Amino acid sequence: MDRKEIIRIFSENVRAERARKQYSQEKLAEMAGITPEYLARIEKEKYSPSLIVIANLAIALGVTVDKLIPLNHQ
Repeated sequence: MDRKEIIRIFSENVRAERARKQYSQEKLAEMAGITPEYLARIEKEKYSPSLIVIANLAIALGVTVDKLIPLNHQ
């Protein structure tokens, strides 16, 4: 799995979990300690977030990091 695919999968999973929780980008961003603009860029596959941001998003969404980045994805 290459860098672009990891970013794509992460972005899709963040969007899907956010939708499942019915959180707006603004709400999730606030909960994760980032700006809504930064979250939008993550969801649009424009940014590759730091480990801290990934962990904060997972915590805010109530999931584990491996739910957002399944490294065994084929």
